[in-house]
Amino acid sequence: MKITDIRLEHRETVLDPPCYAAWDPEPRTRFAATIVRVETDEGVVGVGSGDTMAGFDGYRELFLGTDPLATELQVRRIESIGFHAGRFWPLESALWDIVGQVAGLPVATLFGGVTDRVPVYASWCSEQPPGRRAEDAHRLVEDGIRAVKIRAHPRRLRQGVAAVAAVREAVGDRLDIMVDLNQAWRMGGDVTEPLELAEVRRVVRRLAEYDVAWVEEPLPYADADGHRLLRADNPGVRIAAGEMLDSLPQTLALLEADALDVYQADVVLALGMTRSRQLAEAARARHRRFTPHTWTNGLGLLANLHVAAGVGAGPYLEFPDDPAGGWTPERRDFLLAEPLRPDPDGMLVVPEAPGLGAVLA
Repeated sequence: MKITDIRLEHRETVLDPPCYAAWDPEPRTRFAATIVRVETDEGVVGVGSGDTMAGFDGYRELFLGTDPLATELQVRRIESIGFHAGRFWPLESALWDIVGQVAGLPVATLFGGVTDRVPVYASWCSEQPPGRRAEDAHRLVEDGIRAVKIRAHPRRLRQGVAAVAAVREAVGDRLDIMVDLNQAWRMGGDVTEPLELAEVRRVVRRLAEYDVAWVEEPLPYADADGHRLLRADNPGVRIAAGEMLDSLPQTLALLEADALDVYQADVVLALGMTRSRQLAEAARARHRRFTPHTWTNGLGLLANLHVAAGVGAGPYLEFPDDPAGGWTPERRDFLLAEPLRPDPDGMLVVPEAPGLGAVLA
């Protein structure tokens, strides 16, 4: 089998009303996504999505005529380009879609088949008044969801902590609570300085009073010592990070430094599927957790689901869903014929179809 063409299809949907994500300097009024289609001489077509694939046109020829099933070689090609251009991991997910179709198996089975379903946590994107978040938390419990992630903006920490307190008071121990400080990276053009370590130590200690399951991205990735200090300060509160860290050696260096409890590389934005599996296995050997970031679109969420189920990630998989902030499964999954939804037990089930099992709109 040989690759005959790689086509990029750019789609966009209007967000009216806008999406109010805590990490966006301005409300988001449009949501764009790129579909990667890998065509072969045997008629098998794989699809993937996630990053924008900007700049890929100059590198397409490197893949034409090569074997789509030689996944390790293809990953090395993608990595070699990453030094000069962008992160082209949606291409890898399209290749794994082909491998699964040829094998007649879901990609999750090829990645280890630990499970065929993963419990999700609702990942809220916006900042909302504590009373609204208490109401939202009640609805999650009614829908069978077991955990939620709350944004605490570094410049409005009092509001974020108040939302955490309100959710804990509203639903007790029926929801696990995660908190995201979004301190590790910035959107383009955002030059806001991260909080200093002393302030981060104070807020994590405050959050520990509400029995949070983890605090996410409290510091820039390079501060391994600071992450270790936060863990030592607050035994029992996990520290999570790494969603956009695009170097496996740097990520493994954090593991060697014992900096984190939870590693969160997104398989279509940061490390790719193959390297994320290697990270997951290395983390498991050290009794740490892997659970990927999934804030792209429905096709990107599917790729992360397959890897997570294949390696037995957990304890939860991120499920972006925040109607209060203008983010719903319908908007997130506009590329798909039907949006992905958890079952009544709060589990996201791996499609039974070979490959990624995506049905595009």
